[in-house]
Order: sequence, then C-alpha cells, then structure tokens
Amino acid sequence: MEKKITTLVLVHQGEKVLLGMKKRGFGQGRWNGFGGKLHEGETIEQAAKRETFEEAGVQVGELEKFGVMDFYWKNKPEFCVEVNVFKVRIFAGIPTESEEMKPQWFDLKEIPYKEMWQDDTYWMPLFLNDKKFKGKFIFDDSDNILEKELNEVKEI
Repeated sequence: MEKKITTLVLVHQGEKVLLGMKKRGFGQGRWNGFGGKLHEGETIEQAAKRETFEEAGVQVGELEKFGVMDFYWKNKPEFCVEVNVFKVRIFAGIPTESEEMKPQWFDLKEIPYKEMWQDDTYWMPLFLNDKKFKGKFIFDDSDNILEKELNEVKEI
C-alpha cells in the first residue's frame, strides 16, 4: 500500500480559525488548513512549518499535534493519505495569499463546512475544543464519505 504522509496546520486563536481556499491541485476549491507532503529528510513538524509558510506567508510557533487520520478511496484501495493535524496558537507575519492558497479568518460560528472536505464536520469540533483524535475515512470517487471511524484519544 502506498501511504502518503502529509501535514495539516490550523491557526486557532480565541473565537477565530485561519483557513485557506485551495486554488490548485488536490482539494482545489475547498477551504482547508495549510500543509502538504514531506520533502526528503524532513520531519513531519518541519514539513508543517514549511508548508504553512509557503502557503500562507506566516511563521508558526509551537505545533500542537491534535490528530492523525487515514484517508482512503474505495476505487483506489492501494492508496492512503495519512494526515497529521496540528494546532498553532502563535505565529509571526500577516497571512498572505500564495499561488496555492488564499488565507482568510473565520469566526468559529461561521466555518464554511459546505465548502470543505466532508470529514471536517466530524473532527473539527473535537479540534476546536482541544480534544485529540484518530480517524479513518473512506471516500467514493466524488469524495463523499462511505465509511468513517473517529475516536477521541488521550495521546497521539
């Protein structure tokens, strides 16, 4: 099985969360956190910081790992994406649009779930309430959830 290790960083401050509109590539047209795949020799944390800087123009402080999820697609059973989800509370710089992402702050009561991946509605409430989680989601070819497993955990 090909397992692609990726990162996802969300800046969460008080009643707001920073999301980015994906402008190209995988997930285009959806609001999401910032992140992506690791470069050779990088740790997951190094990749998370690099990707957030490249996509949103901000340097993040401490990364708090809140989740690990595996994503599968029914018609590509050999393909798996492992997403390592991090929360950032402190950062430097002004969120700036890049070629890949257009960052925007959202009030927690106005998160655009209908323009996000379907799985976000399940794990994001745990994340925003400082709860750690592990999950597995299986999608069809239209990225609809066919199966899900999501558990709150004490440690990642």
